[in-house]
Amino acid sequence: MPQTYLVTGAAGFIGSHIAERLLREGQRVRVIDNLITGKQAHLDFLKSLNGDLSITIGSITEPETLRPVLQNVDFVLHQAALPSVPRSIADPLETHRHCATGTLNLLIAARDAGVKRLVYAASSSAYGDQAGDAKVESMSPAPISPYGVAKLIGEYYAAAFCHSYRLETVSLRYFNVFGPRQDPTSTYAAVIPKFISDMLRGERPTIFGDGTQSRDFTYIDNVAQGNLLACTAPYAAGETINLAGGGRILINDLVAQLNAILETDLAPIHQAERPGDIKHSRADIAKARELLGYEPIVNFEEGLRQTVDWYRAS
Repeated sequence: MPQTYLVTGAAGFIGSHIAERLLREGQRVRVIDNLITGKQAHLDFLKSLNGDLSITIGSITEPETLRPVLQNVDFVLHQAALPSVPRSIADPLETHRHCATGTLNLLIAARDAGVKRLVYAASSSAYGDQAGDAKVESMSPAPISPYGVAKLIGEYYAAAFCHSYRLETVSLRYFNVFGPRQDPTSTYAAVIPKFISDMLRGERPTIFGDGTQSRDFTYIDNVAQGNLLACTAPYAAGETINLAGGGRILINDLVAQLNAILETDLAPIHQAERPGDIKHSRADIAKARELLGYEPIVNFEEGLRQTVDWYRAS
């Protein structure tokens, strides 16, 4: 029997993929987005699927907008945020308003509406630049950017609402999500779409730093899968869980793999490291396996090829 899901930030990259997955599975989907960073084209794509979809253009920073949207919702998949570490350094107050205050508004509205469970898109930036082979949830948070702090506040609020109000919440810490429909043109674009876009034009990609920094790049289908599992996993309520591929890719190696796929030979341009950037970020995903029954369904190499194919065709 179909359930009703609210996806916040559904005009964004991750939110649009989660909403697409739900619509293709025959679920009832409501979406809300203020289109500050999201794209109308993503909402138009969701409409084209001809599923049970309703769209609200509005912001989670406005409690009066949220209340009617939450009525009779079973699950909330909360993706809305003001993303980007550099953006948060430039304007920390606005990042806090959208990521922390907006999340608190949503939690209050979800509590009042009797939502079964809210799944929160947390961030690996909560770990900061701590040493160690892999980031594990038992580590003490140590964010080094305003974005990391704001996203961590959302985690704390989610856990507090689970304990204080019995609103079931799960926080999923994302690690460098990538895939089709990710915007390569923004000033704050993620590295993979930016590199692909540049290299398809025959331009050398720009690396901030020496390229030995590493990331746990996570293909979008794995994130959508993890979110859906988190809605009903019986022992996940109140928990914070890494959601990633569990791998380690150097930025220099990413460029080499893209050169191989694209059949190019474009050497990167190196520039100074940016404030707030983290040197190494890899996830321990044992907890996701245990509590969610999660397993990556698309590995990094295949995800990278699928992403390049999409950008070539678009």
